[in-house]
Amino acid sequence: MIISSGTGVAGSLAGSEGDKRFPPALARDAKSPCNKAYKAYVAAGGHSAYATTPYTRVMSLYILCGSSLNAPSQKAAEAAAMKSCVATRAHYKVTNGGACEIAASK
Repeated sequence: MIISSGTGVAGSLAGSEGDKRFPPALARDAKSPCNKAYKAYVAAGGHSAYATTPYTRVMSLYILCGSSLNAPSQKAAEAAAMKSCVATRAHYKVTNGGACEIAASK
C-alpha cells in the first residue's frame, strides 16, 4: 500500500504570486481597493491575474488596478484583469500616466 501526502493540494494556486512581471506598487493604506484586490489575487486558488498602472513618483500620484479571480485559464484571467483595469481608468477619466499592464498572473 502506497500513501501519498499532499493529495488534494496538487493544482491549487492559492497563496502563489504566480508569474510576476513587475512588482506592483501598493498604497500604504491596507484598506485601499488595489491592496485588497492584490491580496485576493494571491489568495485565489484558480487562474487569476492582477493588472495595474505602473506607479512613478514623478508622473502619477495614483494607482489604478483591476483583477480577475478563478478564470478558466491564465490567458482568460489576464484578459479580464486588463478589461477591469481599463474600465477603472475610463471611470475616473484618467488621461495621463501609464496604461494598464499585467503585473502578475497565475
